[in-house]
Amino acid sequence: MRVARCWAAVSALCSAVLLAFTLPGPAAAQTFQTAAPHAILIDAASGSVLYEKAADEPFSPASMAKLMTTEIVFDALTSGRLSMDTEFTVTEDAWKRGGAGGGGSSMFAQVNSRIKMSDLLRGLIVQSGNDAAITIAENMAGTEEAFAGIMNQKAKEIGLERSVFRNATGYSAPDQKVTARDLARLAGHLIDTYPDLYKIFAEREFTWNKIKQQNRNPLLTLDIGADGLKTGFLDESGYGLTGSAVQNGQRLIMVISGLKTARDRAAEARKLMEWGFRAFEPRQVFSGGETIGEVSVFGGEKGSVPAVAKKPVRLLLPRGSSDRVSARIVYQGPLSAPVEQGREIGRLKVMRGDILALDQPVYAGETVASGTIPQRALDAALEVGTGLMRKAFKKAGNAS
Repeated sequence: MRVARCWAAVSALCSAVLLAFTLPGPAAAQTFQTAAPHAILIDAASGSVLYEKAADEPFSPASMAKLMTTEIVFDALTSGRLSMDTEFTVTEDAWKRGGAGGGGSSMFAQVNSRIKMSDLLRGLIVQSGNDAAITIAENMAGTEEAFAGIMNQKAKEIGLERSVFRNATGYSAPDQKVTARDLARLAGHLIDTYPDLYKIFAEREFTWNKIKQQNRNPLLTLDIGADGLKTGFLDESGYGLTGSAVQNGQRLIMVISGLKTARDRAAEARKLMEWGFRAFEPRQVFSGGETIGEVSVFGGEKGSVPAVAKKPVRLLLPRGSSDRVSARIVYQGPLSAPVEQGREIGRLKVMRGDILALDQPVYAGETVASGTIPQRALDAALEVGTGLMRKAFKKAGNAS
């Protein structure tokens, strides 16, 4: 193990290899291929990435954008700002653009009618109603554009790094984009944060205005333990699905997008899930509370602080794999003292071959107080010297 150290300018990105090993096994690990242009499969408990394909390339979310719409409602319900008995009025805009005449999925809500949130949520989640999504957005924020601003703010809080939302429905918009990795992270957030409300995603059907509609998630009809989440389709993005299933206490979350037909979507989703449940085995890399590495501290009584994980760090690794596994702590540093115990100070990134298999926060294992005046002066001198060296190297590089 090598200690993570960095004497670069404050806010420089620092990292160091913590461990590297090769898994025992035959020369070639099990492989998997999918026809989906975008895909990711994640073990929910550990965060291990089991499979990815163009997982960070943006695409139009289609109705999978409704997962973020749902998050905003779940958050309001949990905080008490809304209740299941809260009634929203179906606006003319929601009826025209989101109703049956709009050409997309609809819960067939009548204009100017008032609908309880318990029913609107099922219209949104089970029936994928665009009228339900627009009604929610306009009643909560005044306009759908303002609601999209709330969606984007929440996306940042959750950690969706490459996704931008422009409406509550998933209708085509020039710069409305998501990634498979971000959608998987959003799905995990919904499952972990709202376990009781999440159960709505598993409901097979919902009837509104005397029209019964089946849940569009094809995984729910298969015997693989599926219990959510959301499908999507646009001409520009193809058929997509964010789904989750549980077998023997293990939950997997998957995202696929870009399939040509609904049948292809169902087949590829099932194939990916079944492969994930059978092809991997768990392995613990670090114990909970164990010092994983050291992160540099500027102006402190100590020059570094131990980085720890709050819970055991586990990976799911392919059975019979010969993949090389390496881990790094990545952080903006050096950190400025004081540093309080428990503060998030960086990210642990574990690579399995070329795949980012795990990315989770690490925390300060102890408090590092501000140092004495001589200690701070020495750190400042080192920082100035490092800065001068960087400028000299840059100047020399430009001259050449």
